[in-house]
Amino acid sequence: MSDGRKTAYVNARIVDPATGFDGKGELLTAADQILDMGAKLFDGAIPDDTDVIDCGGNCLAPGLIDMRVFVGEPGQEHKDTFASASQAAAAGGITTIVTMPDTEPVVDDIALVQYVARRARETASVNVLPMGAATKGMKGAEMTEIGMMMETGAVGFTDGRRAIANPRVMMRLLSYATSFDALVMQKPEEPSLAEDGCMNRGEIATRLGLVGIPTIAETIMIERDVRLVEATGGRCHMSQISCRDSLEAIRRAKELGLKITCGASPENFGLNETAIDNYRTFFKTSPPLRSEDDRQAIVEGIADGTIDVIVSNHDPQDQESKRLPFAQAAYGAAGLETLLPIALEMYHNERLPLINLLAKLTSEPARLLKLDSGRLAPGAPANLILFDPDRPWKIEAEKLHSKSKNSPFDARPVQGRVMRTIVRGETVFTDSN
Repeated sequence: MSDGRKTAYVNARIVDPATGFDGKGELLTAADQILDMGAKLFDGAIPDDTDVIDCGGNCLAPGLIDMRVFVGEPGQEHKDTFASASQAAAAGGITTIVTMPDTEPVVDDIALVQYVARRARETASVNVLPMGAATKGMKGAEMTEIGMMMETGAVGFTDGRRAIANPRVMMRLLSYATSFDALVMQKPEEPSLAEDGCMNRGEIATRLGLVGIPTIAETIMIERDVRLVEATGGRCHMSQISCRDSLEAIRRAKELGLKITCGASPENFGLNETAIDNYRTFFKTSPPLRSEDDRQAIVEGIADGTIDVIVSNHDPQDQESKRLPFAQAAYGAAGLETLLPIALEMYHNERLPLINLLAKLTSEPARLLKLDSGRLAPGAPANLILFDPDRPWKIEAEKLHSKSKNSPFDARPVQGRVMRTIVRGETVFTDSN
């Protein structure tokens, strides 16, 4: 915890998507809160009892909020722990991670939500918010106690890597969730259509002799749940979409005013299925890498606002899980430290302004999760990121802070380097390079 001393951030380009401010400015914090922010906050006269951080003209923005993070703890600590995942998050400028309930045991009751919160307080250097399982044991049959888990600290409900496949269960879940205005997050994939598949269905899968997952497996689940949202009035968030048809389905739902939102991850706007050539298992992700046309559609969806948030989909896997034939290898990739630089490629390619891009990583996830963070306003938590959006570097998987190093972006040249990450007023990461 901060000792209460004030800190002034000066000579900064302040980018705050929540207010639309993007320009030269200064910011003042005290303890774990923001006191004030403005273009000429100090007017050259900083109080004597204030620490000063010169931002060197770099970007000062709200800390990133990542809505989809898989952490191995409890049960699979060899893949990642709250400590190692939070170190990776801090290095990536992420000040809040939302953890998925896919652990051993599954986070499907009050005690386990409390356990996650307690372990995070004890070991994590960033904010950790748990999502609870939507169904008991994530078996898709019986709802969990949503209201009681929300009171304990769960910020939403999902079955993580599994789709809530039974339409009756999903309808009851959405209907019940309206009593608490709870967010239900769905993995948009119809299991029977995706069964045995391991990459995108198409010419490349055929050439490699691999079973493909058709885009319709994703789109048909979205279209089903759009109807269920229409019938119940619930809030449904599609964890990640990966293809043009899904984007169109989301767009139509939003035009009807339905409470449908969605996310996308760097794998699906930064890579396409050609990366899998030679059976490279580090590119085995869920949803799978799609065609180049689908990749471009996801970029378009982010730029035009159809896609609400960008998530890392951080799902670290140990070497033993990846060093297998492609069909048997585990899905997943480490993504916390590569989230910002891969997302910034859309800014550098002039697909959308920096402030719009950062909204997908700060104010928009905060809005969906009803958090007080994601903004630079008096009284808001002092969760901040200082970064140089133009600084070039190369991703080196072995240098990632996550216990598992399975990055599909290894050796990729990027622009955008995190220089300092501040959580609740305390610096938790500084770049040493």
